[in-house]
Amino acid sequence: MPSDLIFYTNPMSRGQIVRWMLEEVGQAYDTVILDYAASMKAPDYLAINPMGKVPAIVHDGRVITECAAICAYLADAFPAAHLAPALDQRHTYYRWLFFAAGPVEAAVTNKALGFVVPEGRERTAGYGTFEDTIATLETAVASDAWICGDQFTAADVYVGSQIDWGLSFKSIPSSPALESYAARLRERPAYKRQKEIDGALIAEMQKQG
Repeated sequence: MPSDLIFYTNPMSRGQIVRWMLEEVGQAYDTVILDYAASMKAPDYLAINPMGKVPAIVHDGRVITECAAICAYLADAFPAAHLAPALDQRHTYYRWLFFAAGPVEAAVTNKALGFVVPEGRERTAGYGTFEDTIATLETAVASDAWICGDQFTAADVYVGSQIDWGLSFKSIPSSPALESYAARLRERPAYKRQKEIDGALIAEMQKQG
């Protein structure tokens, strides 16, 4: 029977973040693979995400887009997975989840595109400088615990994905704190399953074309 949870993705995209989160959640889901050239811009998918980009999920008819939002939603939708702290303990969870979605994403993207914030305009950019943003990010993972202490959460999936990707592609500079955190993430069974699933899909796509 069709699942009530549908995942729209391309394995060579930020969809890898959501795949990892889905594997952490442990619920059955259907996957729809879209290509950049046609199906992401097709009317059926634009009705789900007018931006024509992946990932997106549809859960019981509800559409959620944007990786951080999807991770937070899935943690709430499936509380048995224990991927969100108790409501009165979510200050750190929200802080770093959305710091990564806002300042980190903007700072890393701008640097990769060669954009440098003009001197004196740092407040206008929101994230200040790339160096300040990365130094602040390090404070989120400076201990041997997870972002929210002993509990692994959706914040670790999203923030960890930014760090893991950044270190792998050198868009984030290496440091002992970031490398140690990424190494612990890579040992999680759900992370390994995501890499295996998307890795196989990427290999098949490359074989075909």
